[in-house]
Amino acid sequence: MSAIKNLKLPSAYTILFLIIAFMAVMTWIIPAGQYQTVMNETLGKEVAVAGTYARTDANPQGLIDVLSAPITGIQGSIDLGLFILIIGGFLMVISATGAIDAGIARAVSRMKGKEHLMIPILMACFAGGGTVYGMAEETIPFYMLLIPVIIAAGYDALTGVAIVLLGSGIGVLGSTINPFATVIASDASGIPFTQGVGLRIIILALSFLISVFYVMRYAKKVKENPAASLVAEMKEANEKHFLEKRGKEENNEFTFKHKLILTLFVVTFAIMIWGVAAGGWWMTEMSILFLAASIIVAVIGGLNEEKFIECFIEGCKDLLGVVLVLGIARGIGTVMDNGMITGTILSWGESSLANLPSVLFVNVMYLIHAVLSIFIPSTSGLAVFSMPIMSPLADFAGVGRELAVTAYQSSAGLTNLVTPTYGVVVAGLAIGRVSIVRWFKFIWPLLLILAAVSMISLSIAAL
Repeated sequence: MSAIKNLKLPSAYTILFLIIAFMAVMTWIIPAGQYQTVMNETLGKEVAVAGTYARTDANPQGLIDVLSAPITGIQGSIDLGLFILIIGGFLMVISATGAIDAGIARAVSRMKGKEHLMIPILMACFAGGGTVYGMAEETIPFYMLLIPVIIAAGYDALTGVAIVLLGSGIGVLGSTINPFATVIASDASGIPFTQGVGLRIIILALSFLISVFYVMRYAKKVKENPAASLVAEMKEANEKHFLEKRGKEENNEFTFKHKLILTLFVVTFAIMIWGVAAGGWWMTEMSILFLAASIIVAVIGGLNEEKFIECFIEGCKDLLGVVLVLGIARGIGTVMDNGMITGTILSWGESSLANLPSVLFVNVMYLIHAVLSIFIPSTSGLAVFSMPIMSPLADFAGVGRELAVTAYQSSAGLTNLVTPTYGVVVAGLAIGRVSIVRWFKFIWPLLLILAAVSMISLSIAAL
């Protein structure tokens, strides 16, 4: 028993390297194949053509390919990685002004006895971003902002991670007008994205209510008995890591300067959300925004040039490990694509759906996309790759194509709450100092419930 207790699990880096190596082995076993593709002008991407899968020459991946995959993955995610580093610098500059410490102290004092209300309110905000525009990478800075507040309120780091990751993830699972999932998948299926929105709203509402109850129940249990926390052994270390500056300063007065800095903080995030949702922004524009905001905060906070540079670099260093994890995770897809097995895996899904009854069809499609999402965690990438093939099969099963879209997005959203191949998951867990094993232990009962909600909803709609 003591041997099991003392067993140390490998880090996220090791787990991802092992998955890359496993997929490389699969390129020697799974037959190579690919689909013909055509350019979809609306999507601006190449899409696969149903029925065109053909075997091709194998390109098994070797040791050099395994070692180069993480490097290629990091190179391919450099825009996201740079954004995360700048976010780290921005947060450290804000922290150096004392505004976050004073703000946390004020928030905790005002929420005395009502801390539990933070959970549904915050989860609703993230779910709104998820369902409207697929909020994912944009959530990463919020972990560092919210986890200290959640810990100071008497909960644990896992609760903070759950609020952000589950909140935005449930929104994506129940996407309504999300352009990176619903809109792309609907367009690839040849239907308007508003078709089937009623069912998606039902799935979103039910999933959200269940998830909020689940997180609040866990949080209440942790607050009443800290030993019940799944990360109880890290309590002191996490308090030191996330709250180390609180209590060190005798004066925690919430001054006008602090209010101005935190107002700028909120406005910066509001601008980011507007820019992504309505302004067509992505990583470059968001990075520019936070770099500019960092400079303005330093000026308002009275930080000299030397102190500003020191704090900004320190913040970047804190999130360097997260950037490496994101890049390594992308290396999994690189090995699969280069090994020519991605198309074969999709073809297996295509052949298994032919001529199935309607209720069975939507549920099998749901399960197939759950598996595909492990290997293609990008919702837009999976939509572009699979929906032009999967949606026409719905016609043969007598199922509306909008159900095929809903099955895809609810399944992908569920898988992306836990899969280690999804950069947003590993990044959030890394920032929250929660292992993937602890996260799975926390979330697996909820995953089963959410899967049942989606599959029952799809089944009723397919009747």
